Amino acid sequence: MSLESGTGKDSILEFFVQASNKHDFSLDITLNVKGAVITGTLVSAKEYFDSLSETFEDGSEVAQKLSEELAKAGESVDENQSAEAHFIHLKNTKVYCGDSKPTPSKGKIMWRGKISEVDGFFLGKIAESKSSK
Repeated sequence: MSLESGTGKDSILEFFVQASNKHDFSLDITLNVKGAVITGTLVSAKEYFDSLSETFEDGSEVAQKLSEELAKAGESVDENQSAEAHFIHLKNTKVYCGDSKPTPSKGKIMWRGKISEVDGFFLGKIAESKSSK
């Protein structure tokens, strides 16, 4: 594994994403992206698409079609495991901008972002404090 990447992507972060995609590995992680702090659990692209697919499967005809297409996207990720990863996928995500409460503040939010847009990261998740200011 090379520690430097000429593509503007952090090669170590990409390594974690590849491990997740190839071996169904998950990891609590916090990302810095353009001034925002994004915290959650790294999941495989397949898990991301499968979870999104489940969101739509009991809806209208259009929602069911979306569910099918997202499920197909998850299957194609397994078939096309290239050496390079371009996107990172998180579950149970919270996004912090400044000193405010996270957005969204409730629910099991799935998040997808470009690895090349991540400015930095640390391992572990930010736990929301229970006390109010």
